[in-house]
Amino acid sequence: MQVLRTPDASFGALTAYPFAPHYCPVAIDGCPELRLHYVDEGPREAAPILLLHGEPSWSYLYRDFVPPLVAAGHRVVAPDLIGFGKSDKPAERGDYTYERHVAWMRTWLEALDLRDITLFCQDWGGLIGLRLVAAFPDRFSRLVIANTGLPTGAPAGEGFKAWLNFSQSSAVFPIGHIVSGGTVRGLTPAEIAAYDAPFPDDSFKAGARQFPALVPITPDHASVAENKAAWTVLEGFARPVLTCFSDRDPVTAGGDLVMQARIAGAAGQPHVTIAEAGHFLQEDKPDEIVRTILSFIAATGATP
Repeated sequence: MQVLRTPDASFGALTAYPFAPHYCPVAIDGCPELRLHYVDEGPREAAPILLLHGEPSWSYLYRDFVPPLVAAGHRVVAPDLIGFGKSDKPAERGDYTYERHVAWMRTWLEALDLRDITLFCQDWGGLIGLRLVAAFPDRFSRLVIANTGLPTGAPAGEGFKAWLNFSQSSAVFPIGHIVSGGTVRGLTPAEIAAYDAPFPDDSFKAGARQFPALVPITPDHASVAENKAAWTVLEGFARPVLTCFSDRDPVTAGGDLVMQARIAGAAGQPHVTIAEAGHFLQEDKPDEIVRTILSFIAATGATP
């Protein structure tokens, strides 16, 4: 396996991302040891808020979440998935599988020994994060689920099909513009450049290209059985679960109703819809989402 590492100089022009880098080695069967980057701010003794990004973003997506959550007294942890951000990037698309992504993140979670976690997850942050909850339910105290799903082989909607077709057929894969297109407000040139920063050239984009093809939307996809098993655990997960989907995301529309109906801890919760926000709702309405997270933590009995 050839492994690429984005030079630190690629991130030199970042603004509004003043966080010290942290790195954790992760090794799983069949792969060399890789370096996984994560943000870790706030008091280490506080119960962590875990922010999981998806495709094709990285922890920069949460730059406006970290300071106010830390100011409220919380520890905030935001990793970069393997293949993204400041984490190592295997160079071949075949190096990436759904189960490897879950295994890499399981290894990282166990290495940090995070417990009493409040999870906020979106996009692939949910496809992976909900698998972590199923694997380690006792580590999670509450979930805030946004614009994501946990598919088990059912056909995808037209929004996802369009994205899948583009991701697999387009000769150009402009990461920053893709993220901008998934917002309502549109990103500034500096923000677009920040999303491009982890990918100095196309050789670094294997993971970003491969991710859409890994979503299990047919019975023959890998990870269908594993996701069905995860749903069995999630259906009995009785700790508080809040959905926080946006109103202008054609890819995940209706997914909040599935979560509300199937996860035990979602019953009776004050689920919210973030208005005038796209797929990357973190970019459109960060302040509103931070307030939602903090209110949910307060309402479910936790203190920093």
